[in-house]
Amino acid sequence: MSLIVVGTMAFDAIETPFGKADKIIGGSATYVAYAASNFVQPINQVSIIGYDFPREEIHNLILRGVVMDGVEIIKDKKSFFWSGRYHEDMNSRDTLITDLNVLADFDPKIPESYQDSEFLMLGNLQPSVQMSVIKQLKKRPKLIVMDTMNFWMETAMPELENVLKEIDVLLINDAEARQLSGQYSIVKAARIILSMGPKFLIVKKGEHGALLFYDDKVFFAPALPLEEVFDPTGAGDTFAGGFVGHLAKTRDISFENMKTAIIVGSVMASFCVEKFGPTRLKEISKKDIDQRLHQFRELVNFDIELA
Repeated sequence: MSLIVVGTMAFDAIETPFGKADKIIGGSATYVAYAASNFVQPINQVSIIGYDFPREEIHNLILRGVVMDGVEIIKDKKSFFWSGRYHEDMNSRDTLITDLNVLADFDPKIPESYQDSEFLMLGNLQPSVQMSVIKQLKKRPKLIVMDTMNFWMETAMPELENVLKEIDVLLINDAEARQLSGQYSIVKAARIILSMGPKFLIVKKGEHGALLFYDDKVFFAPALPLEEVFDPTGAGDTFAGGFVGHLAKTRDISFENMKTAIIVGSVMASFCVEKFGPTRLKEISKKDIDQRLHQFRELVNFDIELA
């Protein structure tokens, strides 16, 4: 049931209307690993870090079943660093600083010990890097899930189109779906994107939930209404970790089980936003997750009599 996670392990500096964090652990692979490790182990991590990445953080991840054989440490460079400021609505943000540092040299190598992994999660990276990972696997995984963003649509579209032909599930937000398809209607956009290669499309809508598309089927999962949202950084990656973690645990990649996986992803994301960085993800237990899954079930459960 092992899962390969490819992405960044980094530092973030974040400012929201509710507070400020100067330098905390972040990165797509970090959030995915913390979320997914609640459901499946080992997590076969593939990333790159500098000499400044805290050994305590590496130890914490290892304790959660995260294998670090695929994490390259560059001894004379700093880790990737991102700084951003969120607006009042918490849905939009301004990037203040992006220091690639070691990420500029990221050329992932898949260890031999990872080769039998059944699930692959490709974090938001340059499409050529994502393709390199896929090509290094001797046997195609049972499921390949991929995240991407508008920047790659603008700067590396031909490479992105090639990767889309190789994957099973694409995770993007509604603005990215519109940009990728050239369609304003999300339903029309989904039809075009699915024709580009992915079997499934998940359109994330932040505090408004997520949509799952497959053939002519659509499923909508709401987001759990929360009293307090401190920091949305990493929520999308945490969602992805919960989603792929559930699928890897159950080894069921049917449309019906993906519905459940989206709910699980939404639950994990709801924890992530409650504190800065992955702090909340380090605290939660299986009991906490089960209680929130029950809340979700109550949120969407209803009885209706049709006349």
